[in-house]
Amino acid sequence: MSERISDFRSDTVTKPTPEMRKAMYEAEVGDDVFGDDPTVKKLEKMAAELMGKEAALFVASGTMGNAIAVKAWTKEGDEVIVEERSHIYNFESGHMAFISRVQVRPLPSKRGVFDLRQLEAALAKKEDIHFAPPTLITIENTHNFWGGAVIPLTHFKAVRELADRYGQKIHLDGARIFNAAFAAGVEAKEFARYADSVMFCISKGLGAPIGSLLAGPSDFIRKARKIRKMLGGGMRQVGVIAAPGIVALEKMIERIPEDHRLAKKLARGLESIEYIEINSEEVETNIVFFDVTHPEIDALKLAERMREKGVLAIAVGRRRMRMVTHKDVDDSDVDRALEAISEILKG
Repeated sequence: MSERISDFRSDTVTKPTPEMRKAMYEAEVGDDVFGDDPTVKKLEKMAAELMGKEAALFVASGTMGNAIAVKAWTKEGDEVIVEERSHIYNFESGHMAFISRVQVRPLPSKRGVFDLRQLEAALAKKEDIHFAPPTLITIENTHNFWGGAVIPLTHFKAVRELADRYGQKIHLDGARIFNAAFAAGVEAKEFARYADSVMFCISKGLGAPIGSLLAGPSDFIRKARKIRKMLGGGMRQVGVIAAPGIVALEKMIERIPEDHRLAKKLARGLESIEYIEINSEEVETNIVFFDVTHPEIDALKLAERMREKGVLAIAVGRRRMRMVTHKDVDDSDVDRALEAISEILKG
């Protein structure tokens, strides 16, 4: 494999910046289980303010944040309504069944946007003795497996109206909420205002090495803190990993549009390569999905041969591939990736 690596597997592969490393070294710490870590407290306060919520909780991962939210909002035997391609349903190891013991009802969508009639029909079953009562709706923004699609504010408002009508809570999986915010031209809190709780990651587009934040009402966060402890997530001198999160929120949000520019450049370049199917107009943020139609080279083989040329990407199916732009790739990496793919498919 080439010594130089252009890594497009995910925006989780980024390395912490020098400023983040310095912040980790100098972090003021305390025992966070006792509530004594000042760096964690600062990060949680910043997160709550950014989301327009009363309080926030630092957790190890987005999956942990989502799992805690579901557990806090539901009871055993309830139903959680999700979008059928959502991360929380497909890629989080079944925590809703294992931890919360709830039933999941996946609904189809158009690029992450529910058909409101189908959603209302699912909610209307709440009082029927034959059905698990729905108590929570989850929305993902941006939507990973719809290619980083942005769920519009109008949809959030409509879902909120239905949720209020039927006594539901809404949890927002906002792993990449800042990408959604820039693409939509609004502040992240404008999406969060229509959800009862929101989780967002600092280890994706913001470049921190670890962690996510769960935000919501104060009583919800108190309950969430207890659940985090039950799951083994009570951490001690955790300011050393909260410190780069503070840098991420202070310094890394504003650079996200650069990732979107690179993703659009990558998508447009892919459109011109034979045996690649992609609609660059659907690339809204930093995630690029495309199909490989070569008769002899499928996505798995393409990923393998790209790796040999020092370009990393993920095959998510026999014909489908995903590439993600982030702070540790630039124009030269995109050019290199396009050249590698073109050479491989030309044979």
